[in-house]
Amino acid sequence: MNQFLFFRLTMFFILLAQCTTGQGLYVVKDVKQYEKIVALDSNQRMVSIGSITGIQFDLRYATTNNFTHQQLYPRIGYSYLRLAAAKALDKVQGECTAKGYSLKIFDAYRPYSVSQKMWILIKDERYVANPVNGSGHNRGTTVDLTLVDVATGKNVDMGTDFDNFTDSAHHDFKNLPENVLKNRKFLREVMEKNGFKALETEWWHYSFGNSKDYDVMDLSFRDLKRAAHR
Repeated sequence: MNQFLFFRLTMFFILLAQCTTGQGLYVVKDVKQYEKIVALDSNQRMVSIGSITGIQFDLRYATTNNFTHQQLYPRIGYSYLRLAAAKALDKVQGECTAKGYSLKIFDAYRPYSVSQKMWILIKDERYVANPVNGSGHNRGTTVDLTLVDVATGKNVDMGTDFDNFTDSAHHDFKNLPENVLKNRKFLREVMEKNGFKALETEWWHYSFGNSKDYDVMDLSFRDLKRAAHR
């Protein structure tokens, strides 16, 4: 092993050790730690998906219109994903635009501390990630979304609202109108075509690639925005 590679690997494991929690989960909590990790691997970079042409946002956790009835995020009109996931989502948006649709984002990157609050309220791993393991949202690889009909400006009918914790939100639930099943099928096909994987219990939830390739993060949106402009 050459000295340069040895140095990079050593620095990487030092950074991981600095971010560990009591449960052995690595959580990046400091923007300087994040910047050092990105310097070692540019694929770790978080990018704003607000720059994707035509994409829309309805960030539910930036309001009280969510299952917790609490505002968990600042009132922002953008969010973040890892570089590869953001590029893939851009391709999805392009394909949707060609069909007269736009993507609308309910949630993407979610700070780890927010997931901890959610777990206290709903301790069911079918719907909320156990903080012991972290989640794709915490790693910047998962996005919650729906489709908008560009001509009408209205959300496409998916049968349930976002964060509906019933069987009717499951992909295998078929007791729904034909147009709803068709809409869900289209969204799933275009997402999976571009490298995202569906969560079977939530029609809106998709994860890109292997989330374990990325660290769990507890950085604020302000921290990420500041880091992006350095």
